[in-house]
Amino acid sequence: MRRLLLLLFLAAGFAFPQTRVYELRTYTCHPGKLEALKARFRDHTIAIFNRHKMESIGYWVPEGEKSQTTLIYILAHPSREAAEKNWAAFRADPEWVKVRTESEAAGPIVEKTESVYMNPADFSKLK
Repeated sequence: MRRLLLLLFLAAGFAFPQTRVYELRTYTCHPGKLEALKARFRDHTIAIFNRHKMESIGYWVPEGEKSQTTLIYILAHPSREAAEKNWAAFRADPEWVKVRTESEAAGPIVEKTESVYMNPADFSKLK
């Protein structure tokens, strides 16, 4: 009976696949620190994200006034719960702790972080 329930539970997951959740993150840097943040992402952070199953969708620097202080990016997670677990594992990762500490030896890079979780609309190409 237990096996049957397990099989039904697993089959339900395949019959009703979960839609991924996307996370829009905006980092506002201290003046003059955007290049340091971009280097940290380029050289370390993205690889650590990958290790913790955090899928990078894209990275952007806005045009105009915020172009010197702002980095915007989108991550994909299997679910909101997975996102929370992935972030906890990322923040505790010894390599991340080392990279962050070393990159901020001359002072903090990021002044403010904003995060918005998003679900795809039914007509979205990203699901």
